[in-house]
Amino acid sequence: MTLLTRDEFRRVALTVVGNNPGMEMNLAGQIVGEALAYLVTVSRNRDLPLAPSPVVDEGWHALILHTETYGQLCEKLGGFIHHYPETPEETAYDAESIALTLATMEAAGVAPDRALWAGPEENEVGVRSIVWHTPSSNCGPIKIEKKPKPKPSKAVPA
Repeated sequence: MTLLTRDEFRRVALTVVGNNPGMEMNLAGQIVGEALAYLVTVSRNRDLPLAPSPVVDEGWHALILHTETYGQLCEKLGGFIHHYPETPEETAYDAESIALTLATMEAAGVAPDRALWAGPEENEVGVRSIVWHTPSSNCGPIKIEKKPKPKPSKAVPA
């Protein structure tokens, strides 16, 4: 399944670059790619408390800004993936939730780019976002709205 066209991917990566002055386009592309891998994993594991790193979240934010592209992506993934931003908080790092997310991605056959998931002590990739999402909050960083099933049409007697 093709998640984004080449042009859509480029536009989203350019949004990451625009939000992070000085960032190389290559790195922005890696971030968008990792955000896509995260969203695919989330869509296939709806009951798990998965959470992105701030770097991956930056790619997710860029995707969301491209509303039509993001809506179509979510449709391909089986339902709209809502994002609930938390207050910027550098100290909310939850190593267990990140470890679960990475293990779930790996179990699905995705090889996460660990540099983009690094904890606050070892993080070398700087982005504007400083939010560590915690799935223990009331709604967590994600909620997937399943696509409603069409109602059967009622035949009208002639």
